[in-house]
Amino acid sequence: MIVPVAIDGRAGTAGSTSATARKSKASQGAPGAPPARRTRRVRMTGKERREQLLDIGRTLFAERGFEGTSVEEIAHKAGVSKPVVYEHFGGKEGLYAVVVDREMRMLLDLVTSALTGGHPRELLEQAAFALLDYIEQSTDGFRILVRDSPVAQSTGTFASLISDIATQVEDILGLEFKQRGFEPKLAPMYAQALVGMVALTGQWWLDVRKPKKADVAAHLVNLAWNGLSGLEPKPRLIGHRKA
Repeated sequence: MIVPVAIDGRAGTAGSTSATARKSKASQGAPGAPPARRTRRVRMTGKERREQLLDIGRTLFAERGFEGTSVEEIAHKAGVSKPVVYEHFGGKEGLYAVVVDREMRMLLDLVTSALTGGHPRELLEQAAFALLDYIEQSTDGFRILVRDSPVAQSTGTFASLISDIATQVEDILGLEFKQRGFEPKLAPMYAQALVGMVALTGQWWLDVRKPKKADVAAHLVNLAWNGLSGLEPKPRLIGHRKA
């Protein structure tokens, strides 16, 4: 026979009382066990937060451009408030400028370090590969660089970057021109033409990604080198316009 008992002032049974006690005891855990702790989020250091914001900004600027990216979205993706972005960079312009400066230095260092010497044709190959490698490894960065930047950077614009790379090449071309009896003073112009050709081809390859990188480099060098090997010391215009 089941004997009714009082549970919190209500009628119940001894069986239900026993079950309630067991449930309550189980919820308290084993005797001597430490109480459960809430997982605390690890707070980023200032340097880590800055890098996180740079990575997020870089991705958004590559996808949407400067005008299409907002401080609100950057902050939201980082899980912080807008004042945190302002604290680190002074605003969207400051963040964008740092992102662009980093990419410019990365590309310039990559090209400069690739020009290790050797035959002039091999130097052309090295320069072509350096730019194509950068496009392949830092696609977002290249997309940002080739956009018209609304913010001034300490490293200049993409056009000025190409000019800096051409400067690395013009000394090599100047020596080659001198040996072949050409005018060395024209080497800077030819350097700009060669590097510009590679840069524009790189912008096209950024989206199509065909043919393979090595094939693109080979065809670029084919055009540049065979064109250079057939240079006329004093080229003449054949059309009706002479000036």
